[in-house]
Amino acid sequence: MKAFGRVDPRRLLACPGIYCKFRGFVQSRNSATRLLDDFLKIRPGQRVLDIGCGTADILAQLPVGTDYHGYDIEPAYIASARARYGQRGSFDVSAVSPEAADGLGKFDVVISLGVLHHLPDPIASTVFASAAKLLQPGGRLVTLDGAYVKGQNPVARVLLALDRGRYVRTPEAYLALARQYFHDANATILHDLIAIPYTHCIIEARVP
Repeated sequence: MKAFGRVDPRRLLACPGIYCKFRGFVQSRNSATRLLDDFLKIRPGQRVLDIGCGTADILAQLPVGTDYHGYDIEPAYIASARARYGQRGSFDVSAVSPEAADGLGKFDVVISLGVLHHLPDPIASTVFASAAKLLQPGGRLVTLDGAYVKGQNPVARVLLALDRGRYVRTPEAYLALARQYFHDANATILHDLIAIPYTHCIIEARVP
């Protein structure tokens, strides 16, 4: 996208307030509920790690009693998450890597929503490597990102091309990253998760 003057409009989404309003605008009435019920399936008392948590909006939808830990490299997002949800979780300005995982303990569920399409393959791979190390037996990883697929709505393809993330992949490419560390991994394609034409790929991976 060409910048207007010297300002690239996509950079405005780095502002937590604008980011939250944009998410609220594009989400359909049941987007978060559908994601939680059909894919995340998080239960009270489970220990959850959110890699690239942003402003932690998903926490508003999680059951009371979820042991939530959010990590993001953007200080403004973490500051916003702490201000809104500081009593319901812990939040750290940090990346998560296999090397840093030793002190985090084990988790029932690791989520990474809207993150992988911002990362080149070597860095995206660390999300899966970290999750594989951090999940306890039977634990699950769930990721969600935009994806290119054949026959998708042309509007969705244009929006993906304009996304701040420069590494939007095909579902097969996301799965290839996951299967480096998880034998049990599958992809689900959704075209109607939000209120505008868009294509999402949800990767679900499980530790035996």
